[in-house]
Amino acid sequence: MDGGAEPEVAAAPPPPLEWKFSQVFGERTAGEEVQEVDIISAIEFDRTGDHLATGDRGGRVVLFERTDSKDHGGSRRDLERMDYALSRHPEFRYKTEFQSHEPEFDYLKSLEIEEKINKIRWCQTANGALFLLSTNDKTIKYWKVQEKKVKKISEMNIDPSKAVGNGGVPSSSVSSSSRSHLANGGYPEKSCNDFPFPPGGIPSLRLPVVVTSHETSLLARCRRVYAHAHDYHINSISNNSDGETFISADDLRINLWNLEISNQSFNIVDVKPANMEDLTEVITSAEFHPTHCNMLAYSSSKGSIRLIDLRQSALCDTHSKLFEEQEAPGSRSFFTEIIASISDIKFGREGRYILSRDYMTLKLWDINMDSGPVSTFQVHEYLRPKLCDLYENDSIFDKFECCLSGDGQRVATGSYSNLFRVFGCADGSTETTTLEASKNPMRRQVPTPSRPSRSLGSITRVVRRGGESPGVDANGNSFDFTTKLLHLAWHPTENSIACAAANSLYMYYA
Repeated sequence: MDGGAEPEVAAAPPPPLEWKFSQVFGERTAGEEVQEVDIISAIEFDRTGDHLATGDRGGRVVLFERTDSKDHGGSRRDLERMDYALSRHPEFRYKTEFQSHEPEFDYLKSLEIEEKINKIRWCQTANGALFLLSTNDKTIKYWKVQEKKVKKISEMNIDPSKAVGNGGVPSSSVSSSSRSHLANGGYPEKSCNDFPFPPGGIPSLRLPVVVTSHETSLLARCRRVYAHAHDYHINSISNNSDGETFISADDLRINLWNLEISNQSFNIVDVKPANMEDLTEVITSAEFHPTHCNMLAYSSSKGSIRLIDLRQSALCDTHSKLFEEQEAPGSRSFFTEIIASISDIKFGREGRYILSRDYMTLKLWDINMDSGPVSTFQVHEYLRPKLCDLYENDSIFDKFECCLSGDGQRVATGSYSNLFRVFGCADGSTETTTLEASKNPMRRQVPTPSRPSRSLGSITRVVRRGGESPGVDANGNSFDFTTKLLHLAWHPTENSIACAAANSLYMYYA
């Protein structure tokens, strides 16, 4: 669906996918308390899908690599196993982790800057090394992760026949070492000429032999630090298709960076008014077009998406296209603007479609049609009567992410009670699947009722903690606001989803 060509009229929508559990990393045992620093705050596949990165509130970045797609040669046996390999689900393993950010304190503003990773973006690989960008609220870092071969000493420079004890030195050396030395190793009483050197040199004195072993170790090194460019919290970073630049966005500004220049950025969008009392909306998310290096989109807290062209002017105060849905007459309430705020936007693979997530819905936009979204998907409509409660406990300000499949046929986003939803967005598709972040994602699945707005509530999971009582939907099923699935990512080429439930990373395939 992300392609530029129109689909055939007679083409039937793809059948619904049957999702299965693949893997879990960091699974909690029953009753185990989750440490705040271990909660996952960012997930991102690289463009090949062979690597996955997660960031957490403790400032750590953890990398995983795929193990089931490695090439094992072209032998006949391997070729015979291809049918079996194709039927296997994607498998990842832990690769490495490193501390990306540390807690800081801004003494000028008397503010603590927490180490939480807000976003991770993969960059182009080079010479077998992996490159990625990670950011907290204020500082972006450019990391290089590379395998280094371990070097070991195979032969020491001590003659074993003259060694004493456990790798000691000959007795003559011990007796002479008791004498005082000068800084450069000479003797104070006598000159070096008094020390008798044999004509052929000292046979036991030789350099140690260092060999490179087959073992490798992964080394993460920070190549660049992009700091002091944002007065407000960074909510987005996005790579450009040119492989040389990226953008970072906060509430009021979007900056353009060159990967190789860390002390200079260009402000390309600035929505800060002269008088802050006139401020009516803020930037919530920004992303580069996947193929056009001059185009990017950003969303606002008023539910609009602006498409801008960097060729028009240095400061892109005017947009080339504006995407927003007109408010239905008579539907305005106190919560209208709050729930309209877009928390995440993503371009489809070919760049024709933009997916946006606000508090209640997913919307799919065609960049060639700015009159309104081409599709709207209700995520948890059963929560609408509970908006007062959600406002009081601040859940209404939760920022859920969204993602598209590589073929553009489906979209996904998270909800409460550790649930996430997958919708078919091809023409004529009615696919609506609700899954739970657990080893049995379909365990509470029931037939989808005729009213899509109630389908999620009918399979929510009861999760109780302490004295908190979760809410109840129209069907009498409970849901829990304290367990929320905010972060998820779709594999770029396969139907595989990675999602975060607190400190656990769950992976599913279809």
